This record gives sequence, structure tokens and C-alpha cells, in this order.
Amino acid sequence: MVAGAETVESSVAAADLERRFSAFVVTHRDRARRLAWRLIGGDEAAAEDVAQDAFVKAYRALGRFREDSRLETWFYRILVRQAHNHRRWSAVRQRWSGGSEEDLADPSAPAPSDPGLRRRIGEALGRLTRRQREAFVLVHLEGFTVSETADLLGKPTGTVKSHLHRALRTLRAELKDLQDLDGGRRR
Repeated sequence: MVAGAETVESSVAAADLERRFSAFVVTHRDRARRLAWRLIGGDEAAAEDVAQDAFVKAYRALGRFREDSRLETWFYRILVRQAHNHRRWSAVRQRWSGGSEEDLADPSAPAPSDPGLRRRIGEALGRLTRRQREAFVLVHLEGFTVSETADLLGKPTGTVKSHLHRALRTLRAELKDLQDLDGGRRR
């Protein structure tokens, strides 16, 4: 009789987790797409595909979710991996085809006041290493804490801080002339 009670209890827990995941998808769809867009470098259609693939992979793996981390952390780890895989295969396809990928406007951002400036910033972000870009985007553009970012990337906090430091140093050097034009003011 105990075995039957455990089966019912696990079924109820699975149904609850599936309900929570459905609610999670509704509330995090836009953020997931925006994060994918930023991680893969500005292709809106590809970002939609990456986000959708991450939701599908997460749903299929829902039975293996152990709840020793937050559902959000677990999902965004899957999304970051999907974005990494997309960038890697996109680079391979681009190398073989000799084509270039068009940089589209951030779908969540207001209309750009200076497209040239946005392009320069996008290019500077594109020159960061994958790990630096992931850390920078997650912390400075998506608002995750360093600790949350470390959980998402599966890296120690110190490693994430190191990637952030290098990313900021590189971006400051790449965009130094913009600071000089702004009178050297810092925010």
C-alpha cells in the first residue's frame, strides 16, 4: 500500500512541476528570446528558434529536474547551452558558405538613435570570447547576479568575475574613443 501512495504522490508532484513549467514559459518567453538574441549576436529568427528549442529540451527533461536549483536557473542553463551550440554551428555554416549573417536590431530595445553606434557596440560585443560575452550579457544586459550567472554557466563565481573583468576591459579599449567624445564622463 505504501508503494501505491508513493506513485500517487510522485504523479501529483510531476503534474505540479508541469503546471509550474507551463506558467514559467508564459512569463519567461520574451526574456528567453531576448537573451538568446543577445547571446547569438542579433538574429531575431534564430533567437526565436534557440529559445523555442530550449523550452522544448527543458520540457522533455522535466522529469529529470531534481529541484536542487530554481526552475529559472535550470532553464537558462539549457538556453545558454542552446545559444552556444547555435553560434558554433552557425560559424561552421558561415565558414563553409562564405556568407555573412545580418545583424538585426534588438527586438526589445527602443528605436536606435544612432545605428552606427549600435553597430559598433554590437561588433565590440561580437569580438569578446564566448565566455566573456555570456557573462557580460547575463550580468550587465539581463540583470542576473554574478552568483546566478555562475550557476547558469556552471562555473565558479571567481571565473565569472574574471570573464566579466576581461569583457569590460576589452569593451572599454574597443570603445575608448566614444568615452573621449563624451568628455570622459563615467556613469
